[in-house]
Amino acid sequence: MKEAEYDENLLDHRTLIQWPLSNDTKNMTSLPINMRFNDGHRLSIIVYSILMVFSTIANTTVLVLILKRRKKFPSRINMMLVHLSIADLLVTFLMMPLEIGWAATVQWLAGDAMCRIMMFFRIFGLYLSSFILVCISIDRFYAVLKPLDRGGMREKIMVAAAWIGACICSAPQMLIFHVEVHPNVTWYYQCVTYNAFPSFAHELAYVILGMMMMYLLPLVVIIYSYASILLEIFRRTRNPIGADSVTRSSLPFLDKAKIRTLKMTIIIVFVFFICWTPYQVMTIWYWYDHSSAEALDERIQKALFLFACTNSCMNPVVYGLFNIRRRRRGKVRSRTFTNSTHVNGVSMSTRTDTRLSIKSCS
Repeated sequence: MKEAEYDENLLDHRTLIQWPLSNDTKNMTSLPINMRFNDGHRLSIIVYSILMVFSTIANTTVLVLILKRRKKFPSRINMMLVHLSIADLLVTFLMMPLEIGWAATVQWLAGDAMCRIMMFFRIFGLYLSSFILVCISIDRFYAVLKPLDRGGMREKIMVAAAWIGACICSAPQMLIFHVEVHPNVTWYYQCVTYNAFPSFAHELAYVILGMMMMYLLPLVVIIYSYASILLEIFRRTRNPIGADSVTRSSLPFLDKAKIRTLKMTIIIVFVFFICWTPYQVMTIWYWYDHSSAEALDERIQKALFLFACTNSCMNPVVYGLFNIRRRRRGKVRSRTFTNSTHVNGVSMSTRTDTRLSIKSCS
């Protein structure tokens, strides 16, 4: 009995298909628990606040580092990582504060226009992040499998398409979300999709289409791109003559910079898969068998969506780890090269040695 009461405290009526019944009263404490501030809202505020602070620091730091690096080493991948950081910052500064403020007020107090606008931006950054990952995967596909095909404006066109696609996919949010007054509690307003769809089939089709565009389609393109790259690497590193030839060649068609970038982007995509897959599975379960999905502990359902939002925090962590490793290797090679020149009596300045070692790592 206590467990059931605790789960009820985590309910949030914004996720319910229908409004809960309640009598028209000005007494907030007489409302159902899911229409009042409860433990679920408190959990959301705490977790989103932590994620927002961490994501702001991490993504801002990475964005500054990439912009500085682009001046010295301009490349397509750096340009796309800039847009990925911007997408993650949009999630950080638009979606997370919205969730914090909404959880604090419970009902919607900002009016119908802001309801529609904020519902657009609530998922815009998520769509953009997914589409930029697709752009990165396609760019790596061409960089490894077709290195002679420079593509001209291809990367700029792909990034522009990602922004336009995110706008198009997010636009329906402004149509289906609206401010609705509770049928019984006439002073209680909420930003919901209630009464927006002609039938359950239309609502289900919208959810499935959104899932395909944000998750399934990007995942298929990403898997195909990286699977093709890995198959090509495997094909070229097969040893038809002898075991030593592979060791000597060590992926001659991939330089160190490409290998490092490929590893980094694969890990970023892997993090995307790990963060979003549990939530998408839960969404499918919810629409396929609503009754059994609702029986799942509400804490788990909330945790899955909160875990999915950590994807915006993990991308800068992955980039930061690779950037730190690169700098450390550069410093180690610089010291090693400097020591060797002194031993051999070669007259080279330390500054020159450092520049040479950094160029060898780039």
